[in-house]
Amino acid sequence: MTRRLPVAACAIFAALFCAATARADLKVDWMRGVASPGTPARYDKVGVIRVGSPRARNVLVLEPGTSAGAAYFVPLAQWIVSRAPDWQVWSVERRENLLEDQSVLNLAKHGLATSTQVFDYYLGWLDPALDVQSHIQPIPNSSVSFAKRWGMAVAVGDLRHVISAARRLGGRVVLGGHSLGGAIVTAYAAWDFHGVAGARDLAGLVYIDGGSLPSVSAATARSELRGLDSSGTSPWLTFGGIPAPFAGLFSATGATAALIDPDSASLGQSSGLLSAFHLTPSVPVTNLAQFGYALNVGTSPMSLLAAQAHLGRGISPAGPLHGWDGAGALTPITRFARMFSGLGVDDADGTEWYFPERLTIDSGAVGNGVANPAQTVLGVSARFGRRLPRRLLIYAFGARLGGSGVLLDARALAAESGIPAGNLLLIDRAATYAHNDPAGAYPHNAFFAGLMRFLARVAR
Repeated sequence: MTRRLPVAACAIFAALFCAATARADLKVDWMRGVASPGTPARYDKVGVIRVGSPRARNVLVLEPGTSAGAAYFVPLAQWIVSRAPDWQVWSVERRENLLEDQSVLNLAKHGLATSTQVFDYYLGWLDPALDVQSHIQPIPNSSVSFAKRWGMAVAVGDLRHVISAARRLGGRVVLGGHSLGGAIVTAYAAWDFHGVAGARDLAGLVYIDGGSLPSVSAATARSELRGLDSSGTSPWLTFGGIPAPFAGLFSATGATAALIDPDSASLGQSSGLLSAFHLTPSVPVTNLAQFGYALNVGTSPMSLLAAQAHLGRGISPAGPLHGWDGAGALTPITRFARMFSGLGVDDADGTEWYFPERLTIDSGAVGNGVANPAQTVLGVSARFGRRLPRRLLIYAFGARLGGSGVLLDARALAAESGIPAGNLLLIDRAATYAHNDPAGAYPHNAFFAGLMRFLARVAR
């Protein structure tokens, strides 16, 4: 494979890139989380990326979805606080992201590593011909067997610490979640905290193309739990057919290259590593075009439906090295790359390289926050769905993956507790919005417009 921009050229590249790039000014603030049996204390933590004025008292807490990290919400959060300065946005970084090696990605964000160095460190070492000497060391499953317990009780327990910290500011607190994060929202709202529903601490709930109905059966819960607990089974979810940590590594390196070296020939394509997952086009493309092809509606495989957005027309017909035609995009491709690279944020990107399979299993027992047999099997205590405060405001937005089901879930949750229909804002854009367009679309975004109305009402 032909190498571009050797290590010796790094100093020149770094000087040019640093001159044009502001230093990352956001970071993950870690706080104490819930104690999970068998987990070393250094991992019993939960993080947040705080966006907005520290003087703002109202807080929108956002929970990412499956295999998504806190940086995913940063562009959206910055837009929110620019329009609603009396709000902060706290994006949750779950504990599993403490396992990630962000070292070379951090260097790239500060102009101190090239796209080639980033690729080699995280993925290039998989090709023996490249003889990469310094590279990431994937974590053996046997050393993190405790992560098989990182299910809904851990996610909700960690989130409790985040919500408590937000409430200490003295304003309104709204909890929102994207995709599987929507199930975590319902779980938290209906969770039995010593006889009190978690929603008592909240002014509103926001569902972004994710909900929690219906619940699985007890038999299904037992079967899934037995499979996870089998000897040698990985604690981690395989996302889109790609095992951990490689889905996250493909995402982070591809997004970073798309931003810091958009017009060079894609190393991801030429390496052949993406071919097995049908993520490479048949013509030679740039880093930016490779990123777009892998995740754009119409070119991305169905196995990655949960990772897609409307990023434009597709591969440019001009060659010999084909770029990206972003005309007509709902989500600008560079904005999408920022969401997943975490550019502007130290020690975090927009993906989870290690997503707990147990959290996916437990999400199936949440239902609509009403006790059911699967909850008993899995130790999920989201059973106060009929005891939510009637004052609670709920905003649900359905896109391609959840669609109208997200709205139906929100209606059912409200009806259980007698929450008036007037407290609900329901928007269905399943026909036009891909799963990630609600967080990424700009400057025209139906989800964002609805959220601004919703937050204004909460703050009254």
